[in-house]
Amino acid sequence: MASEKPLSPHIQIYRWEITMLVSILHRAAGIGMLIGTGFVVWMLLALASGEAAYSVFQNFITSPLGSLMLLGWTIAVFLHMGNGIRHFFWDVGKGYSIPVARRSAFILLAFTAIMTLIVWCVACPWQ
Repeated sequence: MASEKPLSPHIQIYRWEITMLVSILHRAAGIGMLIGTGFVVWMLLALASGEAAYSVFQNFITSPLGSLMLLGWTIAVFLHMGNGIRHFFWDVGKGYSIPVARRSAFILLAFTAIMTLIVWCVACPWQ
């Protein structure tokens, strides 16, 4: 007789937790940083290629799509960095308890939001 239960638990079985969300976002942020690094390479190549090439880059990066992608990159950098600090504490044996892990996940999201706002509202060079 076949069992109705799945053989192994998966994302549809587990109840969503903030720590689960942060883990998934950390991986997505790594991919986002890879894409953002492509923009840095494009910028450097455009700078080396001359004024016309840099103008094309600058027109794209200041467009709504380019700005949205830069915003995503900024979020990814701060999320990945903050989670790296969180993992450092885990590496030295601190913060493993469930309440501390949950609290640090909320702190990570707040840190990401605050740092992104600071960069985009205070230090944004084209405002």
